[in-house]
Amino acid sequence: MTNLRNEITRFQQRFDESFYEALERFNDLLRPCPHHGFFELHQLDTFYNALNVNDQDSLNSAAGGNFLDKMPRECLKIIESKSKVRQSRAKAVVAKVGTSSSTPVISSDVAKLKDMVKALLLDKKNQSPAPTPSVTPAPVKAVEP
Repeated sequence: MTNLRNEITRFQQRFDESFYEALERFNDLLRPCPHHGFFELHQLDTFYNALNVNDQDSLNSAAGGNFLDKMPRECLKIIESKSKVRQSRAKAVVAKVGTSSSTPVISSDVAKLKDMVKALLLDKKNQSPAPTPSVTPAPVKAVEP
C-alpha cells in the first residue's frame, strides 16, 4: 500500500499522453485501494498539478477561473466533461514533429519558400516606380484677348 501511495503522490502526466489517457492511468492507480487515505480534494490537487500546462489551462478555462478554487463535486464534473472529449488536443505536437522522418524535406521546403519570398520582394522593389523629383509648376497667367 505504501508503494501505491507513493505512485499516486508522484503521478505525472507523460509528455505524449492526452488528458484522457492521464486520467485513466491516475484512476487505475486509485482503483486497487479506494480507501488509500487520500481525500477527494487531495486526489484532485494531485491530478491537477500532475497535468501539463495546456490541460491545466483547459480545466481553469472550463472552471471559469482557478480550477482548484471550485468545490470537489464541481471539479469532478469538469474533469468528467473534459474526459468525454477524447480528442487528444493535449498530446504534445513537439513529439510529433521531433519524430518526423520528413525533417530534411521540410528544411528543403523552407529554403525554397525563403528563396521565393526574396524573389517576390526583389520583384516588387524593381516594379515600384522610381521616385520622381518634385517639380513646382510655374504660375499660370491668364491671357486676355
